[in-house]
Amino acid sequence: MPELVLWDVDHTLMATRGLGRDLWAQAWHKATGVELREQASVTGSTERVILRETARLHDLPYSDELFESFAAALGAVHVQRAAELREHGHALPGAAAALVRLAEQGVRQTVVTGNVRAAAEVKLAVFGLDTYLRLEVGAYGEDGETRPELLRAALARSSVRPEDAVFLGDTPADVEGGRDAGVRTVAVATGRTSAAELRGSGAVAVLDNLVDTDGVLAVIG
Repeated sequence: MPELVLWDVDHTLMATRGLGRDLWAQAWHKATGVELREQASVTGSTERVILRETARLHDLPYSDELFESFAAALGAVHVQRAAELREHGHALPGAAAALVRLAEQGVRQTVVTGNVRAAAEVKLAVFGLDTYLRLEVGAYGEDGETRPELLRAALARSSVRPEDAVFLGDTPADVEGGRDAGVRTVAVATGRTSAAELRGSGAVAVLDNLVDTDGVLAVIG
């Protein structure tokens, strides 16, 4: 078993089933005062990049201050609508079982996600997944714009070498980020990217889902 397992959040451990965009739009309006007409592509991106590109689509200037205001608004919206999120979304099948089994084997686990931290914590908590994760050493949308940056931040906080960690994600950006950071990456085809595409992006292994707990642990180990 690796010393540290790093998990992506959206479409790897859980899904909001469309509610995520609604929450994002609400936070966007709070931060900018402008109705959301169009959102930049979110697949594999961090909130900072999505916000900057969405601001460009609306001819609005981007700044660190705007990101900080948006991040605070997005966290608050997730807290306010946590019950709705619990009702509408769900943990992906097998996610909790995989986290439990790894924890039982003494493997440290955290997240590497483009979400801002407050939003990620709410998402994980409403589905009972936070219990098994050391969120204080994870990396979030506040920590950088790219997956390699986020992975390096989580590794540094955990004092773990890249070769002693495994990262699980659902997009080619996750796989490419793991490769750039020197972390072995297992792809899970539970998002918008097919298993074939994930294999083509260079994942060391591709899982159709997390349902087979023994199979998941075998690949991680």
